[in-house]
Amino acid sequence: MSIVITGNPGVGKHTITEKIADILELSIVDINKIAKDSGLFEKNEDTNDVDIEKLEKILEQKISEKNIIVGHLAPYVLHKNKIKIMIVLRRNPYDLISVYKKRKYSDKKIKENTGSEVLGIIAHDAISKFQEKVFQINISKKTISETVEKIVNLISSNKGNEEVDWLELVKKNNDLGKFFVD
Repeated sequence: MSIVITGNPGVGKHTITEKIADILELSIVDINKIAKDSGLFEKNEDTNDVDIEKLEKILEQKISEKNIIVGHLAPYVLHKNKIKIMIVLRRNPYDLISVYKKRKYSDKKIKENTGSEVLGIIAHDAISKFQEKVFQINISKKTISETVEKIVNLISSNKGNEEVDWLELVKKNNDLGKFFVD
């Protein structure tokens, strides 16, 4: 059964996954790379749509116990019986705005992705499907090494879930319009 790192774009999935893969001597299965290499991305305005069913079948053949899987699509293309643990990286949506601007995301795409983080959509979908195998980690105030250490400990102990609720922060700041498309 595999270890999975997921979360919204820009939360640090690939950086963290590479470090954990080195420590645990695991090979990385990058869901986006597999989708791209398999020709499953379909350009739609400023987003890429993916044929989830085809991707699911391809991944089924590539997953082993010696893998760490990374990608924001993980909750939608993996099966519970193949997963040991799924870690959802969460990051302050205010921090994500600058990440997305550096990536030259459109304003619409920035709002879609930060809005998704505010609402915890990936975390919600992961928990709905994978239940007790899902753990959230707020990486906002942690260094990369602190995050890696926390995740390695979590993998070995199944303890260390962090409840993350950005909606309360955004409501308190009266910033709903900043994160949601008008």
